[in-house]
Amino acid sequence: MPSLKDMRVRIAATKATQKITKAMQMVAASKLRRAQAAAEAARPYAEQMTKVLGNIAAAVGDLGAAPRLLVGTGSERVHLLLVCTAERGLCGPFNSAIVRLARERANALMAEGKEVKFFCVGRKGYEQLRRLYEKQIIEHIELRAVRTLAFEHAENIGEKIVRLYEQGAFDVCTLFFSRFKSVIAQIPTAQQIIPPVFEGDAGNNNGVVYEYEPDEDEILVELLPRNISVQIFRALLENAASFYGAQMSAMDNATRNAGEMIRKQTLTYNRTRQAMITKELIEIISGAEAV
Repeated sequence: MPSLKDMRVRIAATKATQKITKAMQMVAASKLRRAQAAAEAARPYAEQMTKVLGNIAAAVGDLGAAPRLLVGTGSERVHLLLVCTAERGLCGPFNSAIVRLARERANALMAEGKEVKFFCVGRKGYEQLRRLYEKQIIEHIELRAVRTLAFEHAENIGEKIVRLYEQGAFDVCTLFFSRFKSVIAQIPTAQQIIPPVFEGDAGNNNGVVYEYEPDEDEILVELLPRNISVQIFRALLENAASFYGAQMSAMDNATRNAGEMIRKQTLTYNRTRQAMITKELIEIISGAEAV
């Protein structure tokens, strides 16, 4: 059984940990509002960009002359998984959920005989994926030094993705990130960005005929690479909001658990101390009676 001194040290250490988790929870809560506002502001633009591209793509007459970013290479043999995670941990299952979704997709593709490559954005996702797929990771980018996410960060990533595609490094690119829903709910999401997949009413003009100037092909040449950067930027902003929400929730649970541990440790300490005092009194009384 540990001594009373060891118990006091353990209680003091748990209280110090509780202060740290409480402080981290407050910091995450203070940063969450701004990150959530940025993520919600980016959604309409990204969704409208997809809708506009769908409308223009539907108006393209000759798909054979359309840009390769729109129609693809004609093959789906090589898949690039663009996995975006956080730079730090202490956020519950946030990073693991994104990596798990990417790992399941990779295993399913490899079971079909496809070749899979990884492009990692964020240190935590890279550390988890390299345990199983180290030789398949072709690029790793860290944003640890970035305090405020800007479009130029996503644009740099998007340019690298387009360059790899033009070099024939892959046929299909899928983006993995966590979509922010609430503080306690972050949804791991997979979105194919090369060639783009248009869902919902994208491409539906409701019977309206548009004339484009310049031609649709020229517009797509400019918009398709930008759309990739826009979708990546949205994913990074969604990840930032999801990270702070997950960290806030995880640190709140950790603070509660630390409080419960302190209560139990204090109870054990008091019981042990009372038992030692009772034992000493019995020894004194027994000695006095013996005299």
